[in-house]
Amino acid sequence: MPTYLDDRQSRMSQLEDIARQDGWRCWVCDEPVDPATSVNDSRGPSVDSRTTNARSAKKGTPDFAGGERLAHRSCNTKKGAVTPVIPWPAHLILMDPAPLIAVAERLDRKGGREVVVRCADRADARQVADWLVDRFSRLAPALQVDASIDPGGGQFVVALTAARRR
Repeated sequence: MPTYLDDRQSRMSQLEDIARQDGWRCWVCDEPVDPATSVNDSRGPSVDSRTTNARSAKKGTPDFAGGERLAHRSCNTKKGAVTPVIPWPAHLILMDPAPLIAVAERLDRKGGREVVVRCADRADARQVADWLVDRFSRLAPALQVDASIDPGGGQFVVALTAARRR
């Protein structure tokens, strides 16, 4: 008969496996998670069992982020049962940013190209494009995206492109 300690060791082992998979970074806020912090601390590690798209879950379609992910306890608790908002960094200069979770879900579901944000100049657009590709590598590791920058209407549009998974 399993004991409380057996169950606790199993959960800690699962947490460590998921944390290593995610590089000890919170998938929601993209900040480091300290493995030495207690799981009871708000900045401590927790396992987030994600299913953000209820229709995909009902159809048996895998979630774009691949199931369980590492999150700070506070990030996990704060999002609750609603789709979390992935924050854009304050240092980036941008206009009309799209919600990143929705972009990742659409690109995962059908592939293609999606405009994500507008920027006033090419240098800002390049910085945003680089950040998006890097952020998506952790937000949705199974989704391979490329960023493009296109001039339009006196601004620069940053779009992500992903091939549809088979």
